[in-house]
Amino acid sequence: MAHGHDIQQWLKQHRMKGIKLLQRLVQEPSRRGQEGKAQALMAETCRELGLSIDLWEIGDEKLRNHPNFYCDRTDFSGNPNLVAVKKGKGGGKSLILNGHIDVVPEGNLTDWQEDPFSGMVQDGKVFGRGTTDMKGGTVSLILALEAIISLEIELKGDVIFQSVIEEESGGAGTLAAVLRGYHADGAIIPEPTNMKLFPLQQGSMWFRLTIKGKSAHGGTRYEGVNAIELAMDVINEITKLEKERNDMLNHPLYKTIPIPIPINIGKISSGEWPSSVPDTAVIEGRFGIAPAETMEAAERALEDCIARLNTGNEWFQAKPIELELFGARWLPGNLELNHPLMQTISESFLAVKGKQPVIEAAPWGTDGGYLSNIGGIPVVVFGPGKTELAHDADEYIEIDKVIEAAEIIALSIINWCGTAEPAVYEGGTENET
Repeated sequence: MAHGHDIQQWLKQHRMKGIKLLQRLVQEPSRRGQEGKAQALMAETCRELGLSIDLWEIGDEKLRNHPNFYCDRTDFSGNPNLVAVKKGKGGGKSLILNGHIDVVPEGNLTDWQEDPFSGMVQDGKVFGRGTTDMKGGTVSLILALEAIISLEIELKGDVIFQSVIEEESGGAGTLAAVLRGYHADGAIIPEPTNMKLFPLQQGSMWFRLTIKGKSAHGGTRYEGVNAIELAMDVINEITKLEKERNDMLNHPLYKTIPIPIPINIGKISSGEWPSSVPDTAVIEGRFGIAPAETMEAAERALEDCIARLNTGNEWFQAKPIELELFGARWLPGNLELNHPLMQTISESFLAVKGKQPVIEAAPWGTDGGYLSNIGGIPVVVFGPGKTELAHDADEYIEIDKVIEAAEIIALSIINWCGTAEPAVYEGGTENET
């Protein structure tokens, strides 16, 4: 770690620069469909670093016709993707640094002590929507790059910085970057892992079940078939399926996680009148996908469960449950624990923190699934911010963790991409290739 001290000192001296950038990013409310101003700030920052800029609006036919395009958004105008490249001298491995600029809505304003987009600094923290998920991690990436550039550390491999839209709604931004041809030998995504390394990422898909009963007057409810009661039976079967799927998942990183791949029932709609037996119930939920599982296999598991209900229940034989897969999906990610990228980041972590990192499996999906499954790129998710603060009111991130993550990522870039250090030869000095 020959450059470790220089990186550390540079970050210490430029700490305030990172804080101000994070504040400015948080003060641009980059909700879905409103990412443009925050992306303009990212583009300006990358230009100042001398990076080659590619700023484009996604949504072409190649993207929309891709079998893994899961997005209900029709208009991406004014809200571009950004990729900025630092070319290496050649002969080294390349690295993608991927962060998403979109944030989830702020929710009920009365739950916030301050304006959700204030970027307030207090007690060593920056507050606001997106600080943890994941503008703090994006600032860590920028600081890591700027430290390397400012210290004139020449890299052999290319570094490809990505600020993408649509992560919170299914990953269309990262899919667009992959289809545009951006590829690398590895990738780091600084989602809020609380400084843990996540080589595995859960995938997920949304589903909708329509259950049909028979209406009747509430006073003679026995003459009808209550769709809500039918829905309760369906939910019980889905709970059994969840247990079966998790019992089959045997991986050491899931030992401390109660339900590694949950099936969440998130919404139920039924009934129009208290004195009527409801004839329809609609259940919507999220179906967890194991890191090494394909989307198709997960679909079949849910389809088979519903098929068993439809064939094994006399009522459902006459009025089958209808299954619809809709909305956003996140592809899973699965990287070997001994992969060289894991080793590189672990060694950098040890150099900075003086101890080995904690390695766990991500409890949620990320854009890493698109990079690994579609792009064939090894991915590690690692970044500052506490997982439990993402999407919550009074979201914040600790400044020290942003700086720490930047230092670890900077060292990882240097050691992964390699450096073109000057070498002295008899008769003169020339650069290594």
